Formats: sequence, C-alpha cells, structure tokens
Amino acid sequence: MSATPTLERERAASASEERALVLGLRRGEAEALGVAYDAHHEAVRRFARQLLADDDAAEDVVHDVFVRLPSASRRFEGRSSLRTFLVSITANVVRHTRRATARRLGAYERLHDEPREPGEDVEDARERRALVELMDRLLLRLPMDQRLVVVLCVVEDRTSTEVAEILAVPEGTVRTRLFHARKKLREWVDEEARS
Repeated sequence: MSATPTLERERAASASEERALVLGLRRGEAEALGVAYDAHHEAVRRFARQLLADDDAAEDVVHDVFVRLPSASRRFEGRSSLRTFLVSITANVVRHTRRATARRLGAYERLHDEPREPGEDVEDARERRALVELMDRLLLRLPMDQRLVVVLCVVEDRTSTEVAEILAVPEGTVRTRLFHARKKLREWVDEEARS
C-alpha cells in the first residue's frame, strides 16, 4: 500500500528542509544550529540521561554534541535522519567521556516517574521501584558497549540495523553484544534472587 500523495509531498518537504538545515550547519550558520537544537535537543538529552543517569553530565553531553554538530555535519550522508545522526554523535561523546564510565545508568529511571495504575497498591509500587533500582545497578555493571546496545535496543526500542548505524558497527556485533548483555543480566538477577 503506497502513501497518499499528500503524505508523499509532506515527506519530500520534510526531507528538503532537513537537507537545507544540514547545508546551513556545514556553513556554520548560527541560525541552522539553533533550529537543529530546538528540534532535537530533547532527544539528545533523553538519550544521554538514559546512559549516564546524571542530569549535569547529560547537559554536558548535549552541549558537546551541539558544539560538534557543525563540523560533524560534513560526515552526514542523508541515509538516516538528522536525529539518528545526532544520537550517533551522542553515543560517541558518551563513549569517549571518561566520566561516563563512572556514572550510574538510568535506563529505567523513567519508570519511577510513571503514574500509578488505578488500583495499584503501595506494595506493588514498592516492588516495582525495587526492580528498577536492581536493574539500574545491574546495567551499570555492563561494559559501556553492551550498555549502549541495551539502552538503544531495549529502552529506546530501536532495530539492530538502526543501532548498528548509530554505533558504526556491524549489525551482527549489535546482536552479539545484546545477547551477551542479556545473558549477564539474567545471571545477575538469578544471583540476586538466591542471596
């Protein structure tokens, strides 16, 4: 089933706007950087926050990503969206920041903020919080490469193809890292349950 002509025109207009924005970034135009920031800073911040579990460190990453964007835009080939490209830059900034390895992973932090379901009792909420805290601790134990894959694939629900593009690794590497991360997490959960 093909898209309607109106939807196709909207997609074409959106793609054209993104190409113009990237050209402005490549020329170092402050206005283009402002437009990119307004459109994408929340996604970059959310992703950085999930990896770092620290608001200040996430803000540092957002700053670094958008400082790097004009020069990094020269490598943007248009095969993905600008947002996906920014997530890729964010992953690299986090990976190369020494401080990132010392921070807690907050991949499940958002569960703390979810509203309680009607009829959910205090004990259910307490058990859920305990599970979230356990997962935070266990995810922090994973190597950064596996942690990135877990956050991108499981928390952000991205495909292995998209994650491979973001991390600039083969898709098989993404699947292998995710397999090993899940295996470790299961083992650690079993250990916690026995103790």
